[in-house]
Amino acid sequence: MFTENIKNEDVNLLECRSFEGEIILVDTLQKLNEAAEYLQNKSLIGFDTEARPRFTKGSKRYIALLQLATNDKAFLIRINIIGLQQAIIDIFENKNIIKIGLGITDDMRALKKLKHFNPACFIDLQQYTNQFGIKDNSLKKIAAIVLGFRISKSQRLSNWEKDEYSNAQKLYAATDAWACFKIYQKLNKINFSI
Repeated sequence: MFTENIKNEDVNLLECRSFEGEIILVDTLQKLNEAAEYLQNKSLIGFDTEARPRFTKGSKRYIALLQLATNDKAFLIRINIIGLQQAIIDIFENKNIIKIGLGITDDMRALKKLKHFNPACFIDLQQYTNQFGIKDNSLKKIAAIVLGFRISKSQRLSNWEKDEYSNAQKLYAATDAWACFKIYQKLNKINFSI
């Protein structure tokens, strides 16, 4: 059904797509509460984090941004500004919401250093896609294999702690979480729309 691997040159031939829904920057507690209220009613959420790039071995990873996305909305939560609040922990611990991400072990470790929580219903695409015969484990390649389009990784090494994000950064961050959502949705052929 799906190819095991895809070459970089084949990925580069695919159409580049990105998140087309509403991107909401969450940098106040009021915005966070509004985001959490919306997300608590969802059964599936795409999940990702961004940290300031580390260029020295052994340096600690400090999460600056948490991205939570559905099919039509992406919330970019400025953890470096508002911290990891209980409203987000409630979503992380909610057993009725599937949180789908990629390579989430390091994300969980870094988030738990901010505040302890018991994660529930997190699925890591790097492990999940194995049962579909997919061997590649980068988000870009999994998206190409499953969704048939390319996502841009050009903002990956951005400074996620700066005061204001560029539009390119916002779109990149939203797309990563949304792509996780779409991949899981397609693999399971389940309609998690609005």
